[in-house]
Amino acid sequence: MDEKLALLKRWIDEAQNLVFFGGAGVSTESGVPDFRSKDGLYNQHDVRFEGYAPEYLLSHTCLVREPAVFFEFYRQKMDARGVLPNDAHKCLARWEREGKLLAVVTQNIDGLHQRADSRRVFELHGSTARNYCMRCGKKYGPDYLFDCGEAVPRCACGGIVRCDVTLYEEALPEAAVEGAVEAIGTADLLMIGGTSLTVWPAASFVRYFRGKRLVVINKEPLDVRLNVPEALQINAPIGATLGAVSGE
Repeated sequence: MDEKLALLKRWIDEAQNLVFFGGAGVSTESGVPDFRSKDGLYNQHDVRFEGYAPEYLLSHTCLVREPAVFFEFYRQKMDARGVLPNDAHKCLARWEREGKLLAVVTQNIDGLHQRADSRRVFELHGSTARNYCMRCGKKYGPDYLFDCGEAVPRCACGGIVRCDVTLYEEALPEAAVEGAVEAIGTADLLMIGGTSLTVWPAASFVRYFRGKRLVVINKEPLDVRLNVPEALQINAPIGATLGAVSGE
């Protein structure tokens, strides 16, 4: 492991355009549950939602057909307002300030990269920190869905106020997709952290990488083929690993 950390540090020092592609494992060290692990969101038993598949509860269909059920699940399971960034978020933000990190591409919706002061973040699945009216488009802050006092949050125009999160059955946000593709395509070092690369279409973005060095930091080995000249895989928590190589 010491040899891998030393190589990772050297690659980071030599990189000119580092891009980070992250998944749920980046935020689990901050206490945010992932989705599919044995302790993840999809495996948490809750009698209030018996008979509902988790994918349905986070779908566009549920939002439209059963909005009260959708928002009850959202309020109980998706509240990340009190969660703090960990060493991974902080390291990435510092590398961006130093001009080494080009961008963060994330599958997460908790906004922790921005709370750590990262500026160039492409959120492929949106963010719980933003809400908007489905009818008039008026924007609302992160607290509105939780503090409005209504089972189904409403705008002054009467429209439903929803989270700016990419739900099942919805397309990825166009601007985030374009920014992510451009960033990954210009990276000389791509760092993948906290993801098994099994969630599509987000995981397919790695194919746009044209650089020579790729690093994967994930607790479990990836069951995918990484076709790059130099690849390094570290099976360890992402926050602890980045903290070790950066001296945090």
